[in-house]
Amino acid sequence: MSMALAAAMYISPCPAKFSRSSISFAPHFSCSRLGTRVKVRCVSSSVDPSKSTAVTEKPLISTKSGNWRWRFQGTTININYEEHKEENSANEKRILMIPTISDVSTVEEWRVVAKNIVAREGNVKWRAIIVDWPGLGDSERPLLNYNADVMENFLTQIVNAADSPLRNSVDEDLVIVGGGHAATIALCAAGKGQIKPSAIAAVAPTWSGPLPIVFGRSSEMESRYGLLRGTLRAPAVGWMMYNVLVSNEKAIESQYKSHVYADPDNVTSNVVKSRYALTKRKGARYVPAAFLTGLLDPVKTRDEFLDLFAKLDGKIPVLVVSTRNAPKRSKAEIAALEGAKGVTKFVEVPGALLPQEEYPVPVAEELCQFLQSISVPIRDIRQ
Repeated sequence: MSMALAAAMYISPCPAKFSRSSISFAPHFSCSRLGTRVKVRCVSSSVDPSKSTAVTEKPLISTKSGNWRWRFQGTTININYEEHKEENSANEKRILMIPTISDVSTVEEWRVVAKNIVAREGNVKWRAIIVDWPGLGDSERPLLNYNADVMENFLTQIVNAADSPLRNSVDEDLVIVGGGHAATIALCAAGKGQIKPSAIAAVAPTWSGPLPIVFGRSSEMESRYGLLRGTLRAPAVGWMMYNVLVSNEKAIESQYKSHVYADPDNVTSNVVKSRYALTKRKGARYVPAAFLTGLLDPVKTRDEFLDLFAKLDGKIPVLVVSTRNAPKRSKAEIAALEGAKGVTKFVEVPGALLPQEEYPVPVAEELCQFLQSISVPIRDIRQ
């Protein structure tokens, strides 16, 4: 039983009919472990990735991880990040990739996409930086009152800080790529002028937490969400409930197969074990408690969601990447963006709530085509 499903039973005012596929609770999944230097092969999304053949090798791609110190409310929090770039290249353009927010969020969901883009040839070289959210992944997880404003503050600081890992570039252009709530938080910050990206790519964007999207935001339900949130954050009973709802391999496997991956056969034991390990870290339950109950929602209605895109119309290009097998409610919110004001390009790829992890090659292909349309062309490395 997934966290969202079990929690829904906990707060539901009556025995309602409940579909797993209706919950937009999007965790993240594992790729290969991080190395210092790797060779990358890219393939085209025009063929089945499982049947595609290897292509010409690129020069070595440099991959490194590090920590950036985020200062918030008198506290310094270590933030994990990865950097992927071609060795000995100079004057690269920057891409910031931010993971979808969930109980098992991690930079690993963007790793294959980042390497694919960095490995491509052309007049533009890209440096991809993937950043874990505070309280998630390999970042520190202090007990904060996490909400959408806190996450927006973090994104604003890491983009603008003089000591940010994003600052190691001569070129000032910055493309932001985010999944789920991460994309929506980036759009919100850009609309307020807090960050000034040259483009944004929203991959399977979401705006409502798993429980509010199903049960709404009546005063009664908000009270129930608050009770659940407080219980999950409590010192002893919180861990007990978190272990029942989230921190077990069956729960993780269930939510991946039901609504995070499109193909249940892609949910391997390695994926489940890797995500399970994330749920065992100190402070692991604080951000999921906020996300599940809607505190990380940047907006409260579809109209407000659409308005985030409209505010950027004519200012920066925005790509929306939809998925073929997103849960029904999440799919409807994404579909509302097709042809909407401020959406420069709308495309669809295989997948559900985490296409960048399950189907990284088609996602990378769409991102590269978008980047090509807004900058100097990038050539596939097969050419």
